[in-house]
Amino acid sequence: MTQAGNPLRNALFIMVDQLRWDHVGAYGRSPVPTPNIDRLAARGTRFDRAFVQGPICGPSRMSYYTGRYVMSHGARWNRVPLSAAQLTLGDYLSRAGIAATLAGKTHILPDTEGLDRMGIEIESERGALLREGGFVPFERFDGHHKPDHLSGYPAFLRQHGYPGDDPWADFAISVTDDAGQTQSGWRMRNVHWPARVAEPHSETAYLTDRAIDFLRAPGADRWCLHLSYVKPHWPYVAPAPYHAMFRDTALTAPVKAQHERTDAHPVVRAFHQHEESRNFGDDAIAAHVRPAYMGLIAQLDHHIGRVLDALDASGAASDTLIVLCADHGDMLGDHWLGEKELFYEQAVRTPMIVVDPRAQAQATRGKAVADMVEAIDIVPTLLDALAVPGDNHRLEGRSLLPLVHGQSVDWRDAVFSEADYGFRQARLTLGRAPGECRGWMVRTGRFKYVEWEGLRPQLFDLQEDPDELYDLGASAANGPVAREMRDRLLHWSLQRKTRSTLSDEQVALRTEAASKHGIFIGFW
Repeated sequence: MTQAGNPLRNALFIMVDQLRWDHVGAYGRSPVPTPNIDRLAARGTRFDRAFVQGPICGPSRMSYYTGRYVMSHGARWNRVPLSAAQLTLGDYLSRAGIAATLAGKTHILPDTEGLDRMGIEIESERGALLREGGFVPFERFDGHHKPDHLSGYPAFLRQHGYPGDDPWADFAISVTDDAGQTQSGWRMRNVHWPARVAEPHSETAYLTDRAIDFLRAPGADRWCLHLSYVKPHWPYVAPAPYHAMFRDTALTAPVKAQHERTDAHPVVRAFHQHEESRNFGDDAIAAHVRPAYMGLIAQLDHHIGRVLDALDASGAASDTLIVLCADHGDMLGDHWLGEKELFYEQAVRTPMIVVDPRAQAQATRGKAVADMVEAIDIVPTLLDALAVPGDNHRLEGRSLLPLVHGQSVDWRDAVFSEADYGFRQARLTLGRAPGECRGWMVRTGRFKYVEWEGLRPQLFDLQEDPDELYDLGASAANGPVAREMRDRLLHWSLQRKTRSTLSDEQVALRTEAASKHGIFIGFW
């Protein structure tokens, strides 16, 4: 932990689902104006090279919440339970009496098998906390399926005139076509029509309302609010007027080349055959969907402004660390792909902004930091700012506060991410067993290398080919670079913190301590 100034009292941890870094104005390339996120960047430090540990919701978020790489926490894909043995942000904060309060999505699936083995009832106080990954739900809403009993959104919709058993599906993510018929927002052909809810009743507005409710009455002397927005993740349905805000905007062409289809890596070729990629690979379909995605971002930005205004009005802003990040990006047709899941910059590179209101952060306020940072750095950063001890033998990330405070530190020169397509059609296309579908990425300032289990690697020269159009992994001429990058990957994998049940300090105390317990090994 850093020792700069008094600790902060509170933390506002904002995560956005599926937000591309190049769709935030402060990064200089966005087709969407984001004045409120930019306002946050002006108040804090913008990290220009931030990367997630997995290019899909579940693994990425588990790394955000544990401060550990996917290899270490084991939740390799969506709906893979996070082991009850893994400590999360909420576990650490509870040591200081701070609750990690949730408004929104976590994607955490409870480890029911582990809880049963330990004899912990899932509905007990401890079981409920473990079920939620250490978070205390103020409002849990995942935004991909019918909201459960932890969400007040269905009741909210009914109160505002949207009836039915599942008003989220019937109204929030449905549209009315020109013939007056209700159509599903799950079908991307329908996203040019507005959602069947008024904007103040939409998902983003509702979560913002709930966050503001909390900020006005946090109910504790110190607090941490995890505000986790479900949009602009699909279904790409935006309420009026955001659904049409960018419909007539001239869009840049998708980043792709024809040879990427004909000479694709086997895994990429298999993903090209997925439903979402076949559709997004059609330029007309991508051009139809992207304005809705942009509208959802514009709406998100408006409501983030409301949150910042509420925080300022509460008087807590001067004592609150703010983090804004995303769990991954969105391919949107780039490289002939939909969704995310592979290691292109559009998926693994994300926005990350840290606002430290203390004077020590003045050196980087409103500026960009080029050091390579990772999702696993967020838990150590939050703990550092709040002066809550972490576990060095578990946490694999590093506090960003030295960088935020403008200090000269020995920092990493590579970032790492992991994938597992064992749950996807690509596995069947390639004829591979569920345990043979792992991929690992190492990215330096110049090169990106991807090791695919049982298949040839990928290699990109980001200096010569920043758009990642030319995969050099099959080129013998690039063998020395590939071997060097593979060595980096091996070295990284050997450094994972697998002794998670005993701290370094405990190991030091037990070193050569056998004789103290009457055990004399090998004495003459």
